[in-house]
Amino acid sequence: MTVQQIRLFGDPVLRTPAAEVTDFDQELRNLVRDLWDTMETQGGAGLAAPQLGVGLRVFTYHCDGAAGHLINPVWTALDEEIQDGQEGCLSIPGMYWDCRRHRNVVARGWNMHGEPVEIQGSDLLARCIQHETDHLDGVLFLDRLDDETRKQAMREIRRAPWFTGAAPTIKQSPHPLFGAR
Repeated sequence: MTVQQIRLFGDPVLRTPAAEVTDFDQELRNLVRDLWDTMETQGGAGLAAPQLGVGLRVFTYHCDGAAGHLINPVWTALDEEIQDGQEGCLSIPGMYWDCRRHRNVVARGWNMHGEPVEIQGSDLLARCIQHETDHLDGVLFLDRLDDETRKQAMREIRRAPWFTGAAPTIKQSPHPLFGAR
């Protein structure tokens, strides 16, 4: 088991879009294993490679009875249904806020062997797919919060014992934000 240190809010790697995976080699399989071991040890529903400081489009997930990994993911909403619900992040430990997401999504990508994969998810799994794909785009779920909730979140983060005081950045998401900035 190879548990890695998770990068925390304020680390620039979390705001940097990840590169597409082009080599489906042993190094990639090791990364997937490290992501999985770290996610499971920390009790997360998902974990993206940038959270371990690796700028590649890879994430693992384990929620709602589904578990696996996805490489170079692209997701689409299956309908217009939206869900509001608590969301947290291993890079913002111990903090949760309500966030709007699509309720039903499908994601397509590849597994660590270069074989095509499709994941269809609702509720928590849909939230996880969107959250982890956002990480690969350099977007944090804080960017999806409404203005008042985001201000409250930033106040709480600044008081958190793990926060280093690094200047946070708010990034514009390339995906629909449901009216939020």
